[in-house]
Amino acid sequence: MKFLIVRFSSIGDIVLTTPVIRCLKKQVVTAEVHYLTKQAFQPILTSNPYIDKVHCLQDDLAATIATLEQEDFDYIIDLHHNLRTLKVKRALRKQAFSFNKLNIEKWLLTALKINRLPDLHIVDRYLQTVGSFGVKDDGGGLDYFIPEKDRVKESDIPASHHAGYIGLVIGAAHNTKKYPVHKLKELCAIINHPIMLLGGKEDAAIGAEIAATAPVKIYNACGKFNINESADLVRRSKLIITNDTGLMHIAAAFKRPVISLWGNTIPEFGMYPYYGKSPAGHKPYKVLEVRGLSCRPCSKIGYDKCPKGHFKCMEQISAQTIASELGSMG
Repeated sequence: MKFLIVRFSSIGDIVLTTPVIRCLKKQVVTAEVHYLTKQAFQPILTSNPYIDKVHCLQDDLAATIATLEQEDFDYIIDLHHNLRTLKVKRALRKQAFSFNKLNIEKWLLTALKINRLPDLHIVDRYLQTVGSFGVKDDGGGLDYFIPEKDRVKESDIPASHHAGYIGLVIGAAHNTKKYPVHKLKELCAIINHPIMLLGGKEDAAIGAEIAATAPVKIYNACGKFNINESADLVRRSKLIITNDTGLMHIAAAFKRPVISLWGNTIPEFGMYPYYGKSPAGHKPYKVLEVRGLSCRPCSKIGYDKCPKGHFKCMEQISAQTIASELGSMG
């Protein structure tokens, strides 16, 4: 059976689909698994041994569809479920199983603060799309495979960090998901351990500003490494402190302890760190959030700035509280 899994973006969402890929490939004996995503995210998937072929979404959707038609898939597993995936499914005319995004339930929660969301992680909802094939969760959690060429050399990071470091993810897709810069500086001043700042090129300037406060203790890796290299830096860390962003899920894939900071989004959306099956009562992560704010969650995604102007959801998470969790999470 030939399957096409579809998820166009983004980093975290794609990593969260990896249990579907693995379970489908391992549990359906005849499964040939293909994956359709955006070109920018292809490196996340190309080394995954459970994927037979990665296809990249082209600017010309018709050209993408023409390429896919040549594959003659048996089934489509749509884990994105938007207008473009609908066009792909209609054009290929194959039986499709689509992920329920629960947009109405999310609107009720963000707009009216009425919670009708199921108490179910998004990974479990992704896995429901392949339940008809007898596929079940194997408890293995998330996957991330780093090609050998993207393994970070010791010489590429400071000697001060060779014995271990805490990874601090400073970036996110939207500002209302980011821990404020002044509080990041305060946190770094409290932590008595080497710190590596992680993020993309867009975070490099802020990273440099933070690192300048303690140049030996803090290394700014933002924008200096590609996505797979950044994933390797996450893998090598002792612990990750992170906003609700893609590197949080990569950290969970490598079973690293995580302290996750939640601003305008909430764990109830079903995208908190996912580790698969673990001993009863054991959680290798800690969620830090400000509960009881009438304005939270204000969005299922995020904004450039706090709609209320006060940004209490992040401002009221104290640096001292984060630091105090390090001992119990290490």
